[in-house]
Amino acid sequence: MIVGVLALQGAFREHVAMLRQYNVNAKEIRLPSQLQDTDGLIIPGGESTTISKLIEEYCFTDRIKEYSLSGKPIFGTCAGSILLADKIEGRKQDFLNLIDIDIRRNAYGRQVASREIELDVEFLRPDSFRAIFIRAPIIESMGPDVIPFAWYNHSVVLARQDNILVSTFHPELTRDERIHGYFLNMVRYKV
Repeated sequence: MIVGVLALQGAFREHVAMLRQYNVNAKEIRLPSQLQDTDGLIIPGGESTTISKLIEEYCFTDRIKEYSLSGKPIFGTCAGSILLADKIEGRKQDFLNLIDIDIRRNAYGRQVASREIELDVEFLRPDSFRAIFIRAPIIESMGPDVIPFAWYNHSVVLARQDNILVSTFHPELTRDERIHGYFLNMVRYKV
């Protein structure tokens, strides 16, 4: 199994390190042609406007959409969840549109309002997950096919629709690999 991590900007190194804890062949993706040999893709947190411009500049947009349509799993964390969303703050975005969510950027405020919390995640119960929110978005609404897995302050922060998984926090910045493990099961079993 080979999992690609979009390595244009953001926390891609941390995702690669997390995947290697599972002895997964993690590949930094810098060009669209590098996607072809991968079984799953992670779009990391970082600065969503910068990442979106680089995705367009390097001609990734259509390739990522095709990748998703082929059924290969994609996991977007923080900024990655913004890039995958259908809407941003109520307005349809003209970008990837791969998960039927409406997301709000920087929902908790500026960098100084970043936080760590114990998060109750449905597929990890009874244990919690130490989640790190850095200038994090929230999912304000979801379509009927989106499955919510975790909430914080009455907002969804981890969700899935078909082969797309999104978290508005940074699981790659913890030592807890269980959410990555869930994604790897999506990749391994195409579920």
